[in-house]
Amino acid sequence: MAELNSPLILGDLHLKNRVVMAPLTRSRATADRVPTEMMAQYYAQRASSGLIISEATVISEEANGYLNTPGLFTDAQVRGWKLVTQSVHEQGGLIVAQLWHVGRVSHPDLLNGETPVSASSVQQAGHVSLMRPKREYVLPRPLDIAEIHAIVEQYKQAAIRAKEAGFDGVELHGANGYLIDQFLQSKTNLRTDEYGGSVENRARLLLEVVDALIEVWGAGRVGVHLAPRGDEHDMGDNDPRETFGYALEQLGQRKIAFFFTREYLANDSISEYMKQRSGGVPYIANMRLSRADAVDLLSSGKADAVSFGKAYIANPDLFERLVQDAPLNELVLENMIGVQSAEGYVDYPSLQN
Repeated sequence: MAELNSPLILGDLHLKNRVVMAPLTRSRATADRVPTEMMAQYYAQRASSGLIISEATVISEEANGYLNTPGLFTDAQVRGWKLVTQSVHEQGGLIVAQLWHVGRVSHPDLLNGETPVSASSVQQAGHVSLMRPKREYVLPRPLDIAEIHAIVEQYKQAAIRAKEAGFDGVELHGANGYLIDQFLQSKTNLRTDEYGGSVENRARLLLEVVDALIEVWGAGRVGVHLAPRGDEHDMGDNDPRETFGYALEQLGQRKIAFFFTREYLANDSISEYMKQRSGGVPYIANMRLSRADAVDLLSSGKADAVSFGKAYIANPDLFERLVQDAPLNELVLENMIGVQSAEGYVDYPSLQN
């Protein structure tokens, strides 16, 4: 029976335990998206987890939708990430890079005046995160075929840079309403070419990018992040079971290392169904999990690993606290994102402090 501290093999990744640090955007990189020494300290503090998935990391400047999020498309960014990966490895941890293109979840003011891109011209409801004064999302323009191919190549180049930076693998961010998700889900994909219409076509970009990442890393060091509820950034799909089930069926054929879902537990959750369709790709559960949820998911075999986000912000030694059933630090919302302060970032106490 698997427990929190049971080791786990995900493809070619050998985890010392089954507690995973979820990707967490904190906007602590420099203006030109270079990771800093403070970021290295932050990740090293959390290296007792079985696996760290890095904060979302843009594959190009055109892929961004937030200030001060890190990138993996320049030599300086690679050098910055090396500080992070070396610090994590010195503490005995594993870390994979989450690769990201936001698509329509951006604004011309973040793109040197250029219009955000997407699968189709479907405007997102709401206001751009963290921008002041508030601005509504704009109508995106659909990518043409040549641009899609160029973005696949950008993902591949980012994966190459992730290897140069010392990561242990990569995870494709295919969730939360960002570009890959915009192609996958029917609400945002109204295309009539080979990238739209049928589920096979809507999943094409996801699978082409995964294949490019596998070329660089091998399938055993590639993971995929998905959000089947479509509950972020105005998403939705006509048949999530079929869409995400098909995606996992195809990912299973590629024998990727793991899939990770941001899906809270409920009667209508489909992550277990996705795992069944995959033929057994290891599954990392995430979203609003309590310690009891985590223990049950592992002991029952419903999930292979469990992941925590906000709890890892406030508890650098979350793994130890979960194993000991120790109390958790309270999350302080101030300074959580969008500031350069060390406060609320690297100053949360551990049990030993």
